[in-house]
Amino acid sequence: MTILLFGGTGNAGGAVLKACLADPGVAEVRAVARRSPALTHSKLRVIVHQDYLDYSSIRTAFQGVDTCLFCLGISVRQVSGEAEYRRITVDFPMAAARMLMAESPRAIFQYVSGHGASDRSRMMWARVKAEAEAALRGAVGANAWRPGFIDGADSRSTLTVYQWMRPLFRVLSRSRRFYIRGEDIGRAMLRATRLQLRRQVFENADIRTLADQAVDGGV
Repeated sequence: MTILLFGGTGNAGGAVLKACLADPGVAEVRAVARRSPALTHSKLRVIVHQDYLDYSSIRTAFQGVDTCLFCLGISVRQVSGEAEYRRITVDFPMAAARMLMAESPRAIFQYVSGHGASDRSRMMWARVKAEAEAALRGAVGANAWRPGFIDGADSRSTLTVYQWMRPLFRVLSRSRRFYIRGEDIGRAMLRATRLQLRRQVFENADIRTLADQAVDGGV
């Protein structure tokens, strides 16, 4: 399996990257990033790229791909306003999805959204996440992944308060509705790819179930 990964230097994406590299069925991970991750591996190919609205200069990275794991995102607390948040949350993945379909039309697009995403929410971030899900599902049949608290990889972009809360949330690790290890998101995405699942929404409990199946089944 050849994987195209976005967000591999982040909290969720860094953990997903580890899960992909540990999977014996993954032949190559192509990680598109603005900087190289600290992790190195024989299966990892890093594509340093700056413009997340135009991938024409790295078109070949999208060729021969089985699935795209789009883990790139940002906290609403880290942007100047709704326009910037929408650009990162909607426009960036849509640009990647269009290029993926042009170069690998049979590939499955996996989009990391968030717990609580809804077009009826009072919260801006939740409405924009839901907008991204709908746009990607309509354009390329993407799956939407809605994790709760992600116990993932350390990242320079991770909010300090998030790091402080990590031990507290680990106490709640039995909660299948709210807690998820980052590696389990990766395992679940790979499981969904192997099952050829499309146009689905996976809540936190669903993600953990797929991850459990991946471990129990050895894939």
